Amino acid sequence: MRIHVSRRIPARALTSLRATGWDIFVGPDEIPNKKRFVWAAGGCNGLLSLLTETVDAEVMDACPDLKVISQCATGVNNVDLEEAKKRGIVVCHTPGVLAETCADFTWALMLGVARRLVEGDRMMREGNYPGWGPLMLMGTDLYGSTLGLVGMGEIAQAVARRANGFGMKVLYWSRSESSGGVRVDSLEELLGRSDVVSLHVPLTEETRHLIDAKRLGQMKTTAFLINTSRGPVVDERALSQALDSEVIAGAALDVFENEPQVYPGLLSSSKVLLTPHIASSSLATRERMAQLAVDNLVAVLRGEEPAHRAI
Repeated sequence: MRIHVSRRIPARALTSLRATGWDIFVGPDEIPNKKRFVWAAGGCNGLLSLLTETVDAEVMDACPDLKVISQCATGVNNVDLEEAKKRGIVVCHTPGVLAETCADFTWALMLGVARRLVEGDRMMREGNYPGWGPLMLMGTDLYGSTLGLVGMGEIAQAVARRANGFGMKVLYWSRSESSGGVRVDSLEELLGRSDVVSLHVPLTEETRHLIDAKRLGQMKTTAFLINTSRGPVVDERALSQALDSEVIAGAALDVFENEPQVYPGLLSSSKVLLTPHIASSSLATRERMAQLAVDNLVAVLRGEEPAHRAI
């Protein structure tokens, strides 16, 4: 068997993959360009990919004996699922291992933007701290406020559990019922009632630019927007304009429309906290994700049913 791992993953998972005795080729640390990726993957029987690689017909054409695409991620929107299904290629992913880690990070973003931590850190590092003052960098209390969750999957439910400790009222907008809060009938209602809006939806044609200028205008002027889901769920240009016009109070983003690029207006705004797609980036979680991706890949190539199959 020839296996291509598109980028380097945690060492423990790679060691277990190499223990199969198969021919393993590991890509670079950085995001490979498409030409290099297609060349490196060529002829492989198993592909272990990440969200940063587009796995489309061109890639599959280069791998006529490809049996499995094992995604080291929960989402699979970078994989052409219809093309894979047409060719009989199994696609796997790694759900159920990052919910608590991402929920922790979502709270880090909420607290960071509400209490203006980045501004305070910058003030100290740049030597601009004049001494304590009663009006300096006044933030917003989360305790006792209303949290609105767009989507109510595993991560959102974990975020909701943490809200109990902050005495927050939790609202959610979702197709499915949950015991984690109060379900509202419309996104407009959720946006209008929430002090913090946190996004937890997959990227689909329905959710692309779900939060646009109109939706931002439905939020409270004192509210914060948090996105740890997928970048294109938010119209970054509209968000930048909303922040400049004080339509909302602030935002915290871990994902972006055109990663690794960020809309310039967001980079220059003091009202937005930006992090480089690291919500699931704890050592334990990344190791679990990588190992699950390896286990899924190995299972398919050995003729077994993988633990987590997308198609």
